[in-house]
Amino acid sequence: MRTTTIRWLKRIALVAGASLITLLAVRVWDTQRGLPLSPWHTHVLQDMEATAIARTDWAGYLRAEQALFDDLRREVTDRLPAADRVPSNRYFDGSPIYPGSFRNDWNRSYTLAPSGPVVGSVVLLHGLTDSPYSLRHIARRYVEHGYRAVAIRLPGHGTLPSGLSRVTHEDWNEATRLAVREAQRGLPPGAPMHLVGFSNGGALAMNYVLDAMAEPTLPRPARVVLISPMIGVTSLARFAGVFGWPAVFPTFAKASWLGVVPEFNPFKYNSFPVNGARQSSLVARTLQAQITRYAEAGKLAELPPIVTFQSVVDFTVSTRAIVDALYVQLPANGSELVLFDINRSASLGPLLRAGPQTVLARLLPAAPRTFRTAVVTNEAPGQSRMVETTTEAGSTDERRRPIDATYPSDVFSLSHLALPFPMSDPLYGMTPDDSDDFGVNLGAIAARGERGTLIVSIDSLVRTSSNPFFDCMIGRIDEGIARPATPAVPVSGPATLR
Repeated sequence: MRTTTIRWLKRIALVAGASLITLLAVRVWDTQRGLPLSPWHTHVLQDMEATAIARTDWAGYLRAEQALFDDLRREVTDRLPAADRVPSNRYFDGSPIYPGSFRNDWNRSYTLAPSGPVVGSVVLLHGLTDSPYSLRHIARRYVEHGYRAVAIRLPGHGTLPSGLSRVTHEDWNEATRLAVREAQRGLPPGAPMHLVGFSNGGALAMNYVLDAMAEPTLPRPARVVLISPMIGVTSLARFAGVFGWPAVFPTFAKASWLGVVPEFNPFKYNSFPVNGARQSSLVARTLQAQITRYAEAGKLAELPPIVTFQSVVDFTVSTRAIVDALYVQLPANGSELVLFDINRSASLGPLLRAGPQTVLARLLPAAPRTFRTAVVTNEAPGQSRMVETTTEAGSTDERRRPIDATYPSDVFSLSHLALPFPMSDPLYGMTPDDSDDFGVNLGAIAARGERGTLIVSIDSLVRTSSNPFFDCMIGRIDEGIARPATPAVPVSGPATLR
């Protein structure tokens, strides 16, 4: 019997080894196709690491950040080969999308303060491959209510995509703590501090909250706002590091990248290194384990209220994990989950997969629940009118109210990217305003034409990049602020920050 078992184990090991070798061979073959690596993939800037961040203050972080951007200019922009000096390259200083030519370079950390008395503070944490630009609309809303806003550029972001090839999740966690320390500085006694996190920033916000429950020296937030939070990722992301193994050989350096594409977005990377996926997966896995431990110990009763905004369909994060790994564990503490349904009046209805059409019915546990739920959906299938259906915590009664917003007729759902951007956003909005000129309106492009004509994939342009229900979302955020409105004025960051 023992001999038979050993024989089977050897066979399993051989099959697993052969499968791994085949996988890596396919990976090597795949990486040799497509665009070659460019200077923004190969030159790595020396961003601050966790130990250095823990020892510095906000002013020190900004000085190091300025040195980082000086290095980017000197080592990449000023040395670009002629072939890369094209309008579609954000690193070419003659390009209309070059961030250094804008009135405000939103790739950098910044703070905003109200013109009147400070009544609270808010820390804003952007997502993976992203920049502080993504939460500027929400930052301004907080400032209008008398809050001081602190938006940090997380390590590895805002400069070169190669920055994510070396960064660690510990760097991000320590940067979160630094931003909280800055938000607490000068805050009146008893004034509230809120955390707002988008995508990977949402997971970092929750990690901080749980750490603060265990470490009395860490200030605790009064409220947490999560937007498309990365509570769970796909199974493939868990093993992303394996795809980078061939990169130990210089010939196969491209294997350390999941995507090598043109950098045409001034405030977000398009190329994506393997390490970025691996580190975000580690953040999500650590967070889920920590939530489970705290739930088993009965410590989640100490959590502040959490409000989460999430599209029911999301290609980047797991909507199911937000419900199962977080919300079903929460105590009755005033938390809320707001879900944006697919467009059930879209003319593309017959082309929709079966899963998205039934996901809402399968997503939530039966009421009563310990948290409030709100679902933004069509009043009825085939109708364009939208309603918000709310179920209070501890209740089974649904309350419906019409909302003054509808899906555009050619939009079948929101996307992971869309939620923090109003339709008027000058970069991502479908109906951009002229408040800023960033050289391109990515959200307003209706990509129709022949394949192979554009420098970008159609897939990158099809995903919805702004939220027709942004006012509904911001109204929910307002409920947790409830402060008199005052206009915003800049206090630090880019010299002309508005």
